[in-house]
Amino acid sequence: MPLVEITDIHKSFGLVEVLKGVSLTLEKGEIAAVIGRSGSGKSTMLRCVNGLERVQSGRIVVDGLEVTAPATDLNVLRQRVGMVFQSYNLFPHLNVERNVMLALRKVRRMADAEARDIARAMVAKVGLADKLAAYPDELSGGQQQRVAIARSLAMQPTIMLFDEITSALDPELVGEVLKVLEELAREGMTMMLVTHEMNFAKNVADRVIFMHQGNVHEDGPARETLLEPRTPELGSFLSAVLH
Repeated sequence: MPLVEITDIHKSFGLVEVLKGVSLTLEKGEIAAVIGRSGSGKSTMLRCVNGLERVQSGRIVVDGLEVTAPATDLNVLRQRVGMVFQSYNLFPHLNVERNVMLALRKVRRMADAEARDIARAMVAKVGLADKLAAYPDELSGGQQQRVAIARSLAMQPTIMLFDEITSALDPELVGEVLKVLEELAREGMTMMLVTHEMNFAKNVADRVIFMHQGNVHEDGPARETLLEPRTPELGSFLSAVLH
């Protein structure tokens, strides 16, 4: 069974159909880079996988849980599906340690000591062990994004979703965040990431999924798909982002 199974999903906002029958699967341990122009449906698809958006029709199953079933407990789903956004969404009044502990305490009902141990391990994993007591406004954008990743990892998800997590960062900070993702890839974490970082997609992802006008237009091995696009739409998109 694939870890993620998306079957013919349709999603509209008002009269605008954003996803027009998207279908794809993702295997355990696979890394899929989702690329495409603004408005092609990339972020909406990710939000549907996490249950943040409800689809009008179609079916999504993640790790055996049917996201699209009305009875599905989304809190259970979100313990298995970590999601990191473009904005860091850290609580400004909590230090790094407390930001990472919060979901463990509130959602997992963990005791303080256990939550603290996990938080410290995850913060160290993203290279910020010396920042446990720092508050978000004392950190760079790249450091805040790494804390957001640590917070998601603390829940021990089976898959991580990343939605353009480097697009709000200054260019010199992008590398430190991508380095964390490369480490997760080496450890075998299943990941689906919407990204404009084509070198990262080519060198780290197993697959590239090119979204165009609300559907999957190309889907294939990352390096091959980016170096030899099969359709003029992907070719023209790559020309625009690479030059």
